Amino acid sequence: MPQNDDDIITKLVVISSDSVLPIDAAMKVYESETSIVIKETCFGTMVTGPREAVNRVVEELVDLDRNHIFVKERGFPPGDERRCRASRGGGPRPGFHYLREEVRTLPMIGRALDDYDKKVPLKEVAHKKKLDVKKLAEIIESA
Repeated sequence: MPQNDDDIITKLVVISSDSVLPIDAAMKVYESETSIVIKETCFGTMVTGPREAVNRVVEELVDLDRNHIFVKERGFPPGDERRCRASRGGGPRPGFHYLREEVRTLPMIGRALDDYDKKVPLKEVAHKKKLDVKKLAEIIESA
């Protein structure tokens, strides 16, 4: 099947694993011998290339630790001037702070997925009930 040059994608692979390091993911991509570009980041790796190759390599990465490696498609390839800090004069790239907040929640999501796989029963959580308006009025009147 001919490769469409317009079908180039970039995926951000965020690693929140105790057993897989970002360098492990990078090495797995290098070993894949595909025509993709990889950029290591503080959160994991960015993988850019033909859609089919990227999807195949990303699936292999996720298989290293399914519940603790997360993937999202990125709208721009690495070094794109619309996002590159060097061409914008420095500072964090747009979306960095949001990504950082997402990454902080990933260990909790990974633990929940581990529990789900182990069929750990859900715990009942007691939610505080809202204060009834009549009860509030009684409190105000008694004060």
